[in-house]
Amino acid sequence: MKKSLVRQALVVRALHTNQGAGLDVYAFFINGGDIVRVADISRIERDASDTLKGFQRPEIRQHVKGIVDYLNQGDVLFPNAIILAMSPDVKFAASRGSRPTGDARVSESGTLTLPIYDEGQRVAWIVDGQQRSIALSQAKHRNLAVPVIGFVSDNLSVQREQFILVNKAKPLPTRLINELLPETAAIVLPRDLAARKVPAELVNLLNQDPASPFHRLVKRASDRAASGALVTDTALLSVIKNSLSNPLGALAPFKSIGREGSGDTEGMYRILTTYWTAVKVVFPDDWGKDPKHNRLMHSAGLLAMGLLMDAIYARLAPNADVATVQREIEKVAPMCRWTDGTWETLGLAWNEIQNTPQHVKKLQDALVRAYASSNHHKK
Repeated sequence: MKKSLVRQALVVRALHTNQGAGLDVYAFFINGGDIVRVADISRIERDASDTLKGFQRPEIRQHVKGIVDYLNQGDVLFPNAIILAMSPDVKFAASRGSRPTGDARVSESGTLTLPIYDEGQRVAWIVDGQQRSIALSQAKHRNLAVPVIGFVSDNLSVQREQFILVNKAKPLPTRLINELLPETAAIVLPRDLAARKVPAELVNLLNQDPASPFHRLVKRASDRAASGALVTDTALLSVIKNSLSNPLGALAPFKSIGREGSGDTEGMYRILTTYWTAVKVVFPDDWGKDPKHNRLMHSAGLLAMGLLMDAIYARLAPNADVATVQREIEKVAPMCRWTDGTWETLGLAWNEIQNTPQHVKKLQDALVRAYASSNHHKK
């Protein structure tokens, strides 16, 4: 997309330094009402080709209103910096003259020019401070000097990395982080985030791959009103994490020892698509149905069938085909009550099963015991 013609620009005094792999970083002050003139608020969404765009949370109106009310009180303190990702279109001119005696030389002063483009094509994006920026633009006194830290990068992956790290300690929705992680190319992530990246990548693939049984069935944080999305991503993430953490899990052999967030993801994905395709074949009338009317696609059902996957692959080779896995699942099919009837071994009607630890554990135990029993009788 071409940039609109620059009609004007904001020029501010700034300090410049470098961080990371030579990224330019600037610190400056700007009138609060001018932030939305130079920076777009990019909310997470997917385009027609299912590419993840943006990274921000939906606007929280009550939060914004609270900030506006505070700003409208008059003389207020607002020291919290807004963090911007800026395109290389910004220009910095260092100040001339000698440095003062004792200067630590960690930064240089100068003038930063920020072109003003049309909305949607702004020269910067708000990485942290979305609600504050909206509030500042709506407040009565829009000339409050607000601190800004801006880094120059047109690499969306770098921007997402910073968004995740900045918001990690805040109540950022877990599902939003999980969806962003596969799109983040950070070399080193915190240990807990690194451990979540592979499961998030696999869920992303399961939803996007036309050959996957979960194609377009997974609800993501970026979905506004996704037609056909039935399965919560958190349920699938739990299935994958549980299998990876279980030493006897179907996916555990594909982990890289001693390295977080790594492993043979292709091998893991092959297991997942083979197994869940077999589940779809065994229960064709239940697959892809609303979890309200079907417990197979419900989180409890997915978690239970996930543990059954581990039990089945404890007996099968990792390269077993769909037909082979299907025969194993069929051993427990007669006792399953996904859409009607009562689970005899549980004493619970199909629609009484809820996504609670107690019900999930009971359902998992029932399926695994039934599978073990069927194999025992055949010996």
